[in-house]
Amino acid sequence: MRILALDVGTRTIGVAVSDELGITANGVATIKRKDIEYDKSELAKFIDLYAPSEILVGIPYRSDGGVGKRGQEIMKFADILKDAFDLPVIYWDESFSTADAERFLISADVGRKKRKQVIDKMAAVYILAEYLESKRPVK
Repeated sequence: MRILALDVGTRTIGVAVSDELGITANGVATIKRKDIEYDKSELAKFIDLYAPSEILVGIPYRSDGGVGKRGQEIMKFADILKDAFDLPVIYWDESFSTADAERFLISADVGRKKRKQVIDKMAAVYILAEYLESKRPVK
């Protein structure tokens, strides 16, 4: 049950993947977006490599629970991926994932230039980690 998680931005896509047991979230890459065909071909490489059972896509929900314009654009992109790869797509609230990743990287004393290179990948890790945590049984 491997899950591929995406933090979809306008310029980049952060990619993370779980282990086969669905316990850990690992950052994989940051894809620089060009066009839909390029984006799909880059994501296809990770889908072929990791053979995920589903794709988790972070959606920026509004505070009232609705979906704004950017969220709708991401959902359209996710629908394209669903059709292209014939995999279930799950939406997950990505609220604060980038801010959380930024705080973590700053606390780890990662410089500004390096943070910019890995922030989207780390945001995808946060999205996936929260999702995996929500699936664990409550003790």
